[in-house]
Amino acid sequence: MSATVFVGIGSNQQREARIRAAIAALRENFGEIRLSPVYNTAAVGFDGSDFLNLVAAFETELGAQSVVDVFRRIEDDLGRDRSLPKFASRPIDLDILLYSSLVIDVPGIRIPREEILEQAFVLKPLQDIAPDRLHPETGDTFAALWRQMAADAPRLEVYPIEL
Repeated sequence: MSATVFVGIGSNQQREARIRAAIAALRENFGEIRLSPVYNTAAVGFDGSDFLNLVAAFETELGAQSVVDVFRRIEDDLGRDRSLPKFASRPIDLDILLYSSLVIDVPGIRIPREEILEQAFVLKPLQDIAPDRLHPETGDTFAALWRQMAADAPRLEVYPIEL
């Protein structure tokens, strides 16, 4: 059974090169992917360089855990150091946001990812790529959720990058 996966992608170290490398690796592993615009955003939870953030979507036959395993391998290949704190600079971050419309809560995987409802840098690109898709828990469209968040959200600046 095919699943639609949405992944949040972020980097604040060698940002453009790491984002391009991550997207190339996603294409290599999953084939055709759709991409949101890329946003330049301030670091959240720590003082650090700005991030580039976007959301990608693709179809896969892999289960959610296998998709996460591929993401971890890509992160490792691109220099991710898992010994650092959660809120720290990083070369690449690949977070599974949605796996079709499933709700999954097992050790190591929480889908839908909570940051969808908490962070503008996750919700805005998600609504850009899938405005009419429903959040699996709230039942709201991502466009409606963004309208609720937008007024209080930090400014998101589209970052021109060729992907």
